[in-house]
Parts: sequence; structure tokens; C-alpha cells
Amino acid sequence: MILAEKIVRLRKQVGWSQEELAEKMNVSRQSVSKWESTNSIPDLNKILMLSDLFDVSTDFLLRDENEAFDAREESKEPNTVQVDLAQATKHIESKVETSALITKGVILCICSVIPLLFLLAMAETNRMGLTGNIAAAAGVVCLLVMVSLAVSLFIKTNQYESGTVAIDDGKFELAYGVHSVFQDKLKKFRPTYNRRLSIGIFLFIVSFVPLMMVSIFGGGTETILMMLIVLLLIISVGIYIVSPVSAIFDAYNNILKDTCVDKVKSKRTKRAEKLAAFYWPLLTAIFLGWSLWTMAWGVTWIIWPVGAVLFAALVGLMELLNKDDD
Repeated sequence: MILAEKIVRLRKQVGWSQEELAEKMNVSRQSVSKWESTNSIPDLNKILMLSDLFDVSTDFLLRDENEAFDAREESKEPNTVQVDLAQATKHIESKVETSALITKGVILCICSVIPLLFLLAMAETNRMGLTGNIAAAAGVVCLLVMVSLAVSLFIKTNQYESGTVAIDDGKFELAYGVHSVFQDKLKKFRPTYNRRLSIGIFLFIVSFVPLMMVSIFGGGTETILMMLIVLLLIISVGIYIVSPVSAIFDAYNNILKDTCVDKVKSKRTKRAEKLAAFYWPLLTAIFLGWSLWTMAWGVTWIIWPVGAVLFAALVGLMELLNKDDD
């Protein structure tokens, strides 16, 4: 197989047009077209760039007798799976779908308290003909229904495990050109990730401001309850903005990982995720129990910033205790 045919097949294997390849090579589309039609041959520097871009050797490109595109299927380590472009793309899609379900479930859990808070606020102002007991009972029913829906969404994430298990849990190596493709995708995606992450963090920080201002200036109980609803809604919007892009960003990095450092970081992330899955529902339960017992909503909100600092401290303690394991 001659060089021109190899360039065509490698380009199509990673799904690039001639224009896209030309842009990455800093040449015109006509130059790529001439390479592929054997009307010209790329110089040595361009050969080296093609080698890096498609993650193949220069020997493979220049020797006509080297025709096998699956020459790397024999893994460097035992029990290592080779991941091609289609599998890597499926991994990203599975992560996006899983993230969408988890995001909806988390938002439902967070917002499940809102009907309770709203009905308590209405009972506090004697509106809608509600007493405190009726408002609490109706609010708890709504809370249980919304949490049940959230749990059903969490369970549905199991259907996407088959698309992620090979990359998440096993040893793998990327096929020809896949590394370059996803490096390029990650580079283009990073500004979007940084922008949405900044917006989400800003929302998390300011979410406490309305409740804090009402508490400082002595608002009534019903006003505090409504500001708590605003707090939960702002946090939900922040999660809706941050969660999808974080899932995509992590999926790209997971595909591109090929060092021990990356694997250690992955272990640390999984430990933090397991802690978060236990910690935040527990903190929410403590907050609701304390608030409903004392009805001091203007004071109990302090549990959130204190809880956030404590969570960071617990993550640091876990890393210290697991240092030898890593």
C-alpha cells in the first residue's frame, strides 16, 4: 500500500475531511488532495507531522510493504483491550447519557424539599387554608414521590455500563489515530468546560446570599422559607450547568489516560465520588431534621458552608490514609 492510500485510510478512519486534515497540518486542502491523489509527496517535516497526528510510525508510512492497520492489536501488556474510534465515541456517548440521568436525579433530590418548604411558608402566613400539620404531611408526600423518581433515574444508569466498562475498569490502549482525535476534541472543548464551570461555581457561591441577607435583616419565617427555595433552585441550576460538561471532560481525559499518574487520579476521583454519595444525602437529612425540629431556618442554613469545608477536609484525610495504596 502506497503512502497516498495510507493517508486516505488514516484520515477516513478518524473521520476527518481533507479540509480538517489540512488545517491540522497547516497546509491547503489542495495540498492534501495532491498527496492523496499521488500528484505530490509530503516533505519530511510533513511526514513527521502525519506520524504524530495519526499516532503511527514513519516506517509504517514510508514502507509500501507495511499495509496492516491493526499492527498494534498485540498489546504491550496482557489482558489489555484495544479501543478504536467507534468504541471511544460510544464511551463518550454513554457517559453523557449517564450524566444526564444522574443530573436529573440529583436535581430531583435537591428540589424534593421545595414543596415542603413552600407549603410550610403558606401555612405560616395562613394562606391556602393550610395548617402546619397538613402542610408538613403534604410536603413529605411530595418529597417521597420526587426522591422515588430520582432513584428510578439512578437505576436506569445501569443500561449504559456496557459502553463504559472497558475504559473505566480495564486496561486498554488506543488504536491508530484515536489519541490524536480526542486530544483535538478535548482542546476544542476545554474553553466551554472552563466557562460553564466558572458560571456554576459562581452560582454555588451566590446561592447563599438571598437567605443570608434575609437572615441578617430579620425577615419573617415565611420569607426565610422562600429564600431557602431560591437557594435550592440556584444550586440546581448550577448543577445543571456543570454536571454535563464535567462528565464529557472527565470522559475525554479517561480515554486519553495512559500513565500511572492518571490511574492514581482516577482512583482518587472514585473515592471522592463514593464519599460524596454518602456524605451529601446525610448532610441534607441532618439539615432537614434540625430545621424542622427547631423551625430556625435563618440559623440552620449555616450547615451548608460548614459542610462544604468539612467535605474538603474529609477528602484530604482520605488521601492521607490511602497514600500508601496509591
